[in-house]
Amino acid sequence: MRGAARKPNRSLFDQLEFCFELAEPLPSADSLRAQAVALLNGLNARALAGRLRVEWNARMRSTVGRAHYERALISLNPILEKFGRAETDRTLRHELAHLLAQFRAGRTHILPHGIEWRRACRDLGIEGERVCHKLPLAVGHIAPRFVYHCMNCQQEFPRVRRIRRATACLTCCRKFAGGHYDERFRLRLANSAPRPKFSRVFTKSFR
Repeated sequence: MRGAARKPNRSLFDQLEFCFELAEPLPSADSLRAQAVALLNGLNARALAGRLRVEWNARMRSTVGRAHYERALISLNPILEKFGRAETDRTLRHELAHLLAQFRAGRTHILPHGIEWRRACRDLGIEGERVCHKLPLAVGHIAPRFVYHCMNCQQEFPRVRRIRRATACLTCCRKFAGGHYDERFRLRLANSAPRPKFSRVFTKSFR
């Protein structure tokens, strides 16, 4: 009958309750390390697995993950709690791929997101992984102070800090050196801009 009271659609309410569930709590650093160690052991990287450490670092602001090969350390931003377990797992594997790629290369210099890293991503189950993600983070943004350029293609690379290690133009290395580092395309400092002011922006974060 028109105007008669209808019973609430329980399945609809169940869906709404599911959609508005609180974010899952962060897994412990120990459990993430155990997960990463199992992945490395399965890829014959036991020496790296034995040294590996994983930490939650609340001081991180502009990135959600960072890998430090010499220390065999993966640092993760606790803000990942807002984006769920799947994003935490993917970020862990993304950073682990950096360590695995360098472990396999030994003393050979490799590009941060070159073919070795992409191969490691594939082996860790995240083939086609992006170099940067699109998670929105409100971070403090400092305008680039240093400008580097490639002598070959003349492309410019603004940076907040000085580049401390040999770094080459990725485009030229891919085009002329099979994706490997080539001294011909090493970035050179073009100029140093005045120290910029600090501002708050809403931006995308790089892993």
